[in-house]
Amino acid sequence: MNVADLGLPVDVPSTALFTDQYEFTMLQAALHSGTAERRSVFEVFTRRLPGGRRYGVVAGTGRVLDAVENFRFDEGVLRFLHDAGIVDERTLDWLAGYRFSGDIWGYPEGEVYFPGSPILRVEGSFAECVLLETVILSVLNHDSAIAAAASRMSAAAGGRRLIEMGARRTHELSAVAASRAAYVGGFDSTSDLAAGFRYAIPTVGTSAHAFTLLHDSERGAFQAQVDSLGRGTTLLVDTYDVAEAVRTAVEIAGPELGAVRIDSGDLLLVAHRVRRQLDELGAVDTRIVVTSDLDEYAIASLAAAPVDAYGVGTQLVTGSGHPTCSMVYKLVARARSADPGAPLEPVAKKSLGAKTSIGGRKWAARRLDEHGVAEAEVVGIGEVPAELADRQLLVRLVEGGEVVGREPLDAARDRHIAARSALPMSAIQLSRGEPVLPTEYV
Repeated sequence: MNVADLGLPVDVPSTALFTDQYEFTMLQAALHSGTAERRSVFEVFTRRLPGGRRYGVVAGTGRVLDAVENFRFDEGVLRFLHDAGIVDERTLDWLAGYRFSGDIWGYPEGEVYFPGSPILRVEGSFAECVLLETVILSVLNHDSAIAAAASRMSAAAGGRRLIEMGARRTHELSAVAASRAAYVGGFDSTSDLAAGFRYAIPTVGTSAHAFTLLHDSERGAFQAQVDSLGRGTTLLVDTYDVAEAVRTAVEIAGPELGAVRIDSGDLLLVAHRVRRQLDELGAVDTRIVVTSDLDEYAIASLAAAPVDAYGVGTQLVTGSGHPTCSMVYKLVARARSADPGAPLEPVAKKSLGAKTSIGGRKWAARRLDEHGVAEAEVVGIGEVPAELADRQLLVRLVEGGEVVGREPLDAARDRHIAARSALPMSAIQLSRGEPVLPTEYV
């Protein structure tokens, strides 16, 4: 569920200046040359996955739709562009009435992608499409990086619950986007209340070490928390002596104690000792939550530990070492003239090195083997082969300037679980390797 389903107001500021200046200077020059209204096709793709990653995760699509809807030039924004001398009067007049009126197709949120996948396709006049480049890339590069890290952590967790708790490790607005992307990638809840409010993600949280240190004794702190939050709360047991804290926690809350949290030390060893102690004290249903600078490798190392949930912060909101996906936004086709009926012609950048691109308006499909397991990402131009017609990946997101592809966040989350499970098993290996699917061009 997301806030659109709840009917809650969500204020998204104008995204018109979430961009680079050269988008505006290109617009001005195109208006002067008479090419601004040529029908154009831009595509978002990445030439490679971050080192060692086997697949990427599309996230941020819903935020892109919000950004496109709110790409407007009010009086204050136009005044800034004028006073700063960024564009001329003719361009300002054009911007004053800007509304994206084209079409957007893309991989649905939560889907996986590979090098060359046409993750998003933006179609319309050159003028209206070129302005969206920076804001689209900023959303997709950030959110997809977080979702990819979250997916790896989710796979490593093996069904155990995951809590996103990285708000204090990133920009306050990035934290909300990161919570959303982590949820798409498989996390179950967040500590960030803004994310809970905006996207209806389940929120959790009880106490930090400061609460224990505030009281004259650990027993006093635990008693106060249980009195306030009930026996089902989670008590933090590593402020002083863990074994003594667990004993005190069960004495106060009884076997109904919801959980204990461990935030330091040798988590594997301590978790085993705490589980044994809880069971001996009769608290067999009390869960164990571990935190402390976890990443997917640390989570995997705890697979044999009696842990029920993981709380992850820094490594998650920084993409676990890969904070961007290196996605680009390239013109791949354009009409020869501004005539609405002029046919599209493929265009592509040609350069030395690895920064070439492939021209043409593309489709994408995922070919499966006889067991229903994905075996290739197929990308082509023109007619889709009959055998791949029902395996196409792009869906319509915006039609004639109107958003048609918005969906509940849980739909993206469920889609990701299904997409990942359809990949070869080696996709979830944490060892470094090549993309799990090859990209074939036809």
